[in-house]
Amino acid sequence: MKLEKHRVLPIIRAALKEDIGPGDVTTIALVDKLATSKASIVTNNDCVACGLEIAEWAMGIIDYSVRFKPNCNDGTFVGAGKELVFLDGHTGSILRTERTMLNFIAFLSGIATKTRQYVDKAKPYGVKILDTRKTLPLLRYLEKYAVVTGGGINHRMGLYDQVLIKDNHIGALRSEAEHPRRGQIKKISLMEMVEVARRKNIKGTVIEIEVSSVEEFNDAITGKPDIIMLDNMSPSEVRSCMEIRRLSKIKAILEVSGEDYAKTKVDNISIGSITSSVKSIDLSLEIV
Repeated sequence: MKLEKHRVLPIIRAALKEDIGPGDVTTIALVDKLATSKASIVTNNDCVACGLEIAEWAMGIIDYSVRFKPNCNDGTFVGAGKELVFLDGHTGSILRTERTMLNFIAFLSGIATKTRQYVDKAKPYGVKILDTRKTLPLLRYLEKYAVVTGGGINHRMGLYDQVLIKDNHIGALRSEAEHPRRGQIKKISLMEMVEVARRKNIKGTVIEIEVSSVEEFNDAITGKPDIIMLDNMSPSEVRSCMEIRRLSKIKAILEVSGEDYAKTKVDNISIGSITSSVKSIDLSLEIV
């Protein structure tokens, strides 16, 4: 996944405005406008680096003349104490941009590092690690970039690019079908829900449905969805669903949510915590 600059710049500008406001009063008061310095951004933790290009764009917005030299690429594993970036230029510009640069790199490197840990654990079993929509408002694009940087795979970006029939959709549809105004009560099957979703969307739209039992799985798979989410099932139930799929010859991808399913060799594991509860990497910028 390559970052699209036009999508990222508004986020960077908003972050700089939030931090600097009308001006950095400390730097204005104490640092000569013509003063220059060399500086290093150093990681204090082992990490998978991510967000270096975003930091460079931030520095360029404040002062394009400052030299920004990354010592690695996004996706590189870097040991604690190593220099990620070398800067050379106006001292005031570096100080004004410092916190915004560090915040982006620390946050996104935290996501990339956590993702890499899960990817490495799942790799021996041939299982892929996916993210979810559990992201910070307005930062999803960057967070999902960090997941890919760490070796993970993006699930849907939002509600607009993939159908995912969840338990609340199923409950709402069945509640409406049983409403007295309907007259005749008819239970809607999961197979029918998949077929309706396919019929009412653009051809080729990925259709996923969530099931919570082997019985529901048997119902859903007959609709030939692209993906079936096995929600809160035990590892033995997951294996049962995998066997049913094998015998049915329907090639639906099977997905589970949670980190303890890799040994089942299910296709995909989606993990919300790689974005929703990640710990930022500890970084520092030092004038040298």
